[in-house]
Amino acid sequence: MSRRLISSGSPFEAEIGYSRAVVQDGWVFVAGTTGFDYAKMEISSEVAAQAEQTFANIDAALRQAGASMADVVRVHYILPDASLWPDCWPVTRAWLGEVRPAATMIVAGLQDPRMLIEIEVTARLPGAGQGGVAAPV
Repeated sequence: MSRRLISSGSPFEAEIGYSRAVVQDGWVFVAGTTGFDYAKMEISSEVAAQAEQTFANIDAALRQAGASMADVVRVHYILPDASLWPDCWPVTRAWLGEVRPAATMIVAGLQDPRMLIEIEVTARLPGAGQGGVAAPV
C-alpha cells in the first residue's frame, strides 16, 4: 500500500500544501489542474488554450505516475462561468473522446481570476490487479 507523490514543479504545490498527483493502490488521483504553463509561469486569456495546457499538465503527471490519458476513468471540469464550457468541447474531445470517462462539469469560483478552467482526473494504472494492487511500474 505504498503512496507516491507526483509534483509538477509548480510553486503552488509547496505554497498550498498539495501534490499534482498521488499514486496509491493502483489508482492515480490528479489534483485540480489549471492552464498555467509552469515553465514560463504564464496562462492564456483564452479558455480553450487553457484547457489544452491543462490537459498537457495532466498528461505529464499521469505519465510520471506510469499511466496515460487512456487510463482516465473519471474527470471533473470546473469553470467559473458555464457559458465558457462549449468552447472547451473540441479540446476535451481531442484528449478524451476515445476514452470517454465518467465526467461532471461544475460551476465554481477558482483561486485566481485568470483561471478559466480547472480539471481533475482519476486514472487506473495499467495492470492494476484485483483489490487495487497495481503491477510494479
